[in-house]
Amino acid sequence: MSESIEHAREGIERAQRAHETGGDSADRWVAVLVALFAAALALAEVGEKAAQTDFLMNHISMTDDYAYYQAKNLRVVSLENTVAILHSLPDRADPAVLARIARAEATQAVLKDDPAHGNGMKQLLVTAARHERAAAHALAREHGFAGAAGALQISILLASVSIVTRMTPLRWGAGVIGAVAIGVGLLVWAGVL
Repeated sequence: MSESIEHAREGIERAQRAHETGGDSADRWVAVLVALFAAALALAEVGEKAAQTDFLMNHISMTDDYAYYQAKNLRVVSLENTVAILHSLPDRADPAVLARIARAEATQAVLKDDPAHGNGMKQLLVTAARHERAAAHALAREHGFAGAAGALQISILLASVSIVTRMTPLRWGAGVIGAVAIGVGLLVWAGVL
């Protein structure tokens, strides 16, 4: 971000020098435009970093949910094997063996679906999917803000060059690119893009 602000500052300084050496009022307007684009660039970069943080937090949560799901799945498989072994014992009708089978099956059921605590395998898949969608949305927002920031950097560069070269098409190009970039940034911020 400091590099972008430095570009804007250089553009404003060029405009001041051009004005001091007999520059026209268009140079002053370009300097104002550069300042506006620099402010919009700073906001776009803040939005980009916030979206990046949101992506990372949701991605980590999603990964944790899937890892917890896999750990519970391993416990379920282990309990299934335990139940199968207990059923194959010669004294499987013994009340102690039947009690162990019942406990293992009850534990399996809770591991698979635990709406009371919200951390059964079924609930973990739902939570992981929600974090996955949120991470994808945050990543799209990050890319949107990054695109807007890149276009604003280009518009600041074109505006700065237009002051030195006094080329009106560059001024107009900088204005159009910057306006479109601000529009895209607002649409990303509003959640439309």
